[in-house]
Amino acid sequence: MLKVIACQYDIAWEDRAANFDRVRELLGKNGGGDFSGGLIVLPEMFATGFSMNLEATTEPEGAPAINFMRELASQHEAAVMGGFVTQSENKDKFGRNELRVVAPSGDELARYQKIRTFRYTQEFDFYERGREIVTFHWGGLKICPLICYDLRFPELFRRGVAHGGAEVFIVIASWPKVRAEHWVVLLRARAIENQAWVVGVNRSGSDPNWDYPGRSVVINPMGEIVADAGAEEGMLIAELDPMVVREWRDEFPALMDLEI
Repeated sequence: MLKVIACQYDIAWEDRAANFDRVRELLGKNGGGDFSGGLIVLPEMFATGFSMNLEATTEPEGAPAINFMRELASQHEAAVMGGFVTQSENKDKFGRNELRVVAPSGDELARYQKIRTFRYTQEFDFYERGREIVTFHWGGLKICPLICYDLRFPELFRRGVAHGGAEVFIVIASWPKVRAEHWVVLLRARAIENQAWVVGVNRSGSDPNWDYPGRSVVINPMGEIVADAGAEEGMLIAELDPMVVREWRDEFPALMDLEI
C-alpha cells in the first residue's frame, strides 16, 4: 500500500524561504502525522512558482530545494518528490524544468526532466526539453512521474506503461484555473486508458500571470476520482492499493493489445 501526501499551496512568487516554510507548516498541521514509508509530493517549481526568470528559478549554489527535500524525507521517513529548475548542461541561458525523488536516506530515487515545455507561456524559449521517461519503485508500486503540460500528450504515458511498467502516474503541475476542467478530464483519461492510478498535484492561489484552481486529485484505474483537494491550500492524503491496478489489468487486459 502506498500512502501519497500531496501538498497543495499558494506558491510565493520567487521566494524559496517562504515556500519552504509553507510546506513545513502544511505537513505540521497534521500533527506531524505518520507519513513513514509514504510519498510526499510537491508541485511543479515548488520553490519559486512557474516563472520564466531563470535568475530567480535556477537552483543556486548549495541546491537549497534539493536539500529541503532531503530534510523533509529524513524528518518524515518518507520519499519526497518535487519540481524545481536546474541549469542546462547543453544550452547556454537555458534551464531545465525537472523533478527529483529522494528517499529518507537522502539517496536519489528518480530524476525526470519535463519533455513537453509549454510554447503558449514561452516556457519552450527558456527551458530545455527532456527526452526520457523514468520510473521508480516505492510503496510496492512502479511509479512514473511527469510534469504539467506533459499531461496533454498520451504517448508519454503509453511509454511509461509499455516500456517502464508503470502502475502509478504522478503529475506535478502549475495548471491554471482557466483550463481547470481540462486538468481533471485529462487526468481521468490517462487513468482509464492506461489502467493505472493517477495522482495530479497542482498548486492553488495566484501569481503575477495566472490564477490556479488547486484540484489535486487521486484517480483510480477505472477513472473514478477517489480524493479531491478542492480549491484551497491543504494536504491530500490517500492510499493506493497495488492490487486495485493489478486485478483490473488481469480482469480487463486491454494493455495486452498495445502496439508500441
